[in-house]
Amino acid sequence: MAADGRATTDGPWPTNGQAPGGGPSWGAQSRDGRAPGGYRVGIDVGGTFTDLAAVGPDGRTMYAKVPSVPADPSVAVLAALSLAFERRSGLTDPAARPMTEAPPAGWIERFAHGTTVATNALLERAGARTALVTTHGFRDVLEIGRQNRPSLYDLTRDRPASLVPRELRFTVRERCGPDGVLEPLTAAEIDRVVERVAGVEGLAAVAVCLLFSFAWPEHELAVADALRARLPAVTVVASSEVLPAFREYERFATAAADAYLTPKLSSYLTRLRGRLAEAGIGEPLVMQSSGGVAALAEAAAHAATCVLSGPAGGVVGAAYVAGLSGVRDLLTFDMGGTSTDVAPVLDGQALTTSESVLAGVPIMLPTVDVHSVSAGGGSIAWVDSGGALRVGPASAGADPGPACYQRGGHEATVTDADLVLGYLGDGASLGGEVTLSTAAATAALERLGARLGLSALAAAAGVVAVADAEMTRALRVVSVERGLDPRALALVAFGGAGGTHACALAEALGMTTVLVPRAAGVLSALGLALGDVRRDHAAPLRGRLGEVDLAGAFDRLTAAALQASAGADEADQTARTPRRGGSAGTGAPREPDDELRLDRWVDCRYVGQAHELTVSAGPTPARSGGDAEPAEAEPAEDVNRALAAAVRTAFEAEHSRRYGHLAPERDVEVVAVRLVATLPGVRPALAAEPADPAALRSRRGVWLDGAWHEVDVVARSALGAGAELPGPAVVEFAEATTLVRPGWTARVDPVGTLVLMHGRDDV
Repeated sequence: MAADGRATTDGPWPTNGQAPGGGPSWGAQSRDGRAPGGYRVGIDVGGTFTDLAAVGPDGRTMYAKVPSVPADPSVAVLAALSLAFERRSGLTDPAARPMTEAPPAGWIERFAHGTTVATNALLERAGARTALVTTHGFRDVLEIGRQNRPSLYDLTRDRPASLVPRELRFTVRERCGPDGVLEPLTAAEIDRVVERVAGVEGLAAVAVCLLFSFAWPEHELAVADALRARLPAVTVVASSEVLPAFREYERFATAAADAYLTPKLSSYLTRLRGRLAEAGIGEPLVMQSSGGVAALAEAAAHAATCVLSGPAGGVVGAAYVAGLSGVRDLLTFDMGGTSTDVAPVLDGQALTTSESVLAGVPIMLPTVDVHSVSAGGGSIAWVDSGGALRVGPASAGADPGPACYQRGGHEATVTDADLVLGYLGDGASLGGEVTLSTAAATAALERLGARLGLSALAAAAGVVAVADAEMTRALRVVSVERGLDPRALALVAFGGAGGTHACALAEALGMTTVLVPRAAGVLSALGLALGDVRRDHAAPLRGRLGEVDLAGAFDRLTAAALQASAGADEADQTARTPRRGGSAGTGAPREPDDELRLDRWVDCRYVGQAHELTVSAGPTPARSGGDAEPAEAEPAEDVNRALAAAVRTAFEAEHSRRYGHLAPERDVEVVAVRLVATLPGVRPALAAEPADPAALRSRRGVWLDGAWHEVDVVARSALGAGAELPGPAVVEFAEATTLVRPGWTARVDPVGTLVLMHGRDDV
């Protein structure tokens, strides 16, 4: 803690010291994962490719893309690290690189990782065998849910399978209410339920979810402690520790998901840590769904915090790069191989929510407000029983991949359609290891077109139109349905296929500005490299605004946050003293402050409403301390009065934005308070690369608006800062392609971002 009593980095925040066994690491890291020098590296493991972004101390960037290895994602992580090191060292023979061989230690300052392991386990229902212990009479809460149905009149629709089958849901006789214990929990009852759970064969996890445990956790913790003592090899999750909030279904579901996913994610991260240790590499940080990174052990202990790990990194990267270009209000558009993720960013900050639903499971933890649809480059096109063309949700993935990869895939995908339409070039290389074949793509689309009575070209145009419509709907969800006018926002396109479809989507929404970062194909990885270390704290607080003790509640959360950041080993901290100074040039990294940033938030609503909004109550004020004479404390009632006024103002502004109306005569009630503790990461000023005069330029036919156009095809490396390119044209990046449609003009700004502007007012 600093001398003035404010939060500092002297706590068990993520560290990356030497690898186990005393071997050298890629750089000892401080509390935010920093070390004395080198590159800041992020690795995002996707369904098709594993992406790496590395930012050097001078702000220059380096990227790598390798095929994912679904059977063991850690193999691709090491392959990406090895390829990046070879590029840094000027090696030119990646074919000679073994997939499992890591580069020498010593050049990495920070290493952060985003993974879809938890996401895929939830989507595929491939998590651990999990049991549930709950209050007697509430065994089926997980099954009953809220009785919400996505298709109200579809009597044949299958509901998503419960994470915990009924035979593994056990009850215990006890009962708490809002005012305390109604039926005591006896030791005999604890022993009985523990023995029943212990008798389950192959059990890997248990979720303990009792009524009103968010307010009275003693019963729940007693059961959880007994289970941990009896079953030390089994993951035990108490709902009051994961989500101390009312609404029993959402709390039960979140805790069950955490228990269900944690063994699988923990196993993967342990395996990754072992592979890295063998290569002399320290532990990576892990991206959470909230958009902040956490220590590997923390992520492995609570997998539910990482279900949107990869997409969150993309939003962080997009917000950062757009900010460098002077754009602070935007929609992110991340089109990858298996899905598309979209999210809003306002005033440079990614919007977060605590009401996410993934694969039919509520995950009520802080999550970047990402909406995903199954429309990616590898999404398979098919014809339904009514003869309609459909795209997704099935994907060709990394193996065998789209037909044009020539790896055994035969079904037409969005990538195949893009290739046949000329958006992508025949013979183009993806990640240095996949070469696209127009002939193979055409053959797949001919087979699809035969079922529709269409030519391969018409089928390709149809596939793109269907995929674009699906992605446009997704963008409407995070803009129009959130009370945002997309016409007032910029679209930041990234992912392997984002730039290819961005202009068409922007036109459909009336947007006139599209940003395609230099790192478009690996922007999620860049976001990982630059992400803040973050912890979220929350507590229930019920009462009318102006009557509840907001100041006291925030003081308790602040104390918990400071306690979590205290107790660092002094010698370890000395070994990880970060650099100071740095040049004043545009490429110099900005070192973060040594203290935590503590931001206060309140969940509140009008009295009588069923759902709340989360609004800011401002940062935690600095406290006096050290040898200074302490200032006279402001009376608690004055502090609470000022807090209540600020929260009321923020609530009404957000309510008006989201719903378009206010009820000033109604009281506002508080339901929970939150504190976000953040250790800011370094934010280097990225620099535009100089134009490469030897970069290739060519022309090819592109199908646009029902006709072929001969367009310029320009390598991104040929465009330096200030260069302009009118559409129609194609810009080929190392890891992605951008299509500049007619009516658009592309310009490279000073930080290397390709800015596309529409020249008409009637898009």
